[in-house]
Amino acid sequence: MMTYYDDIERVIELDLPWETLNEANILIVGASGLIGRALVDTLMQLPDKTFHLYAGVRDLAYAHSCFLKYKNADSLTLIQCDVTIPISYDIDFHYIIHAGSYAGPDAFLNDPVGVMKANIWGVDNLFSYGIQHHLKRFLYVSSAEVYGEGDGTPFCEEDSSYLNWTSLRACYPIAKRTAETLCISYASQYQIEILIIRPCHIYGPLFTSKDDRVYAQLIRNAMANEDIVLKSSGGQLRSWCYVVDCVFALLYVLLKGETKNVYNIADTRSNARIYEFAELVALKSGRKVVFEIPDSAVDNHSVISQAIFSTDKINEIGWSPRWRLEEGISHTLNTVF
Repeated sequence: MMTYYDDIERVIELDLPWETLNEANILIVGASGLIGRALVDTLMQLPDKTFHLYAGVRDLAYAHSCFLKYKNADSLTLIQCDVTIPISYDIDFHYIIHAGSYAGPDAFLNDPVGVMKANIWGVDNLFSYGIQHHLKRFLYVSSAEVYGEGDGTPFCEEDSSYLNWTSLRACYPIAKRTAETLCISYASQYQIEILIIRPCHIYGPLFTSKDDRVYAQLIRNAMANEDIVLKSSGGQLRSWCYVVDCVFALLYVLLKGETKNVYNIADTRSNARIYEFAELVALKSGRKVVFEIPDSAVDNHSVISQAIFSTDKINEIGWSPRWRLEEGISHTLNTVF
């Protein structure tokens, strides 16, 4: 029975120039979130680490519980890091991965200002710190939501489409798009290498209790031995990607990507409608899908009906996904049960 923990060990199979990270300090912002935590876990599987990881989090107590297994590791330090305020440390971070952001319907509805600050101010504060502390390369975790509404044709990195800029829900994709431009601006003005990734819908275990995105709600149903509840028709077409595949892709971009470039991250074999994702969770957990659609809609869920993505660009630097949707969901459920 394979789990997430088996999957992250396969990082040693990646054909990557790990020597690039020799003697480097690497700051991972948002290290207790879905992608950030998996990135820390994955890098900690590497033998003979010659770099030092700094896991930047807002809640140190929670982070200590996340990374308890590494408490005696010399190569990992947990630090408190709220990127919406200037950073007060005096540590040289040669690589910064900014994966810290509110990303859920509740935040979009109740704290849209915080959503925008975490992205725009976060990028600004990290660069302002980095240019004074020997920053070499900056990787920003954006979102494939920046593309807007699709027509069934896979989005390439240069594409854009319709997005209602004045809707409250737009706080997230617009903040991401603005932060991307800010990254490019810092790169040009201060000669810092920057890379941007746009992950599709990422899923996996070990999400936080505050994560209210649809994948997390469905997996929580399974964990509680409940039927799998959909609060919409679930007809939206999405690209999905297992979190370990996403982290492997991030590492390919970090170590092989070309500066000032954007890379989509998606598993093109795993394009599925939300109700199909729910049906797979139900199948793997021995439950059924039920619909509990509220009478009135709230302006905090994505109105995008279809959005799928091309990965030709990231495939060219050597990455391809390893786990299909069925396998990723199975490994996720095997981990949480």
